[in-house]
Amino acid sequence: MEARALWLLVVVLVLGSSVWAGEYVGLSANQCAVPAKDRVDCGYPDVTAEQCNSRGCCFDSSIFEVPWCFKPLQEAECTF
Repeated sequence: MEARALWLLVVVLVLGSSVWAGEYVGLSANQCAVPAKDRVDCGYPDVTAEQCNSRGCCFDSSIFEVPWCFKPLQEAECTF
């Protein structure tokens, strides 16, 4: 019984941490700092933050009348 309770606790913590991880899963905040006028749509109507992130895109629903699911900025590679 203790092992089952421990396993349940681990599952709850993992799921909870993914919710609190932010809206830019796998992306840096800098990559998602795209000005509203420059956003390139990456989603579809009624896309959720989770669905958007699974496509490798940024999600920000704080600005109306612009894409909420949008392509991230590409980080420049340094070549020396």
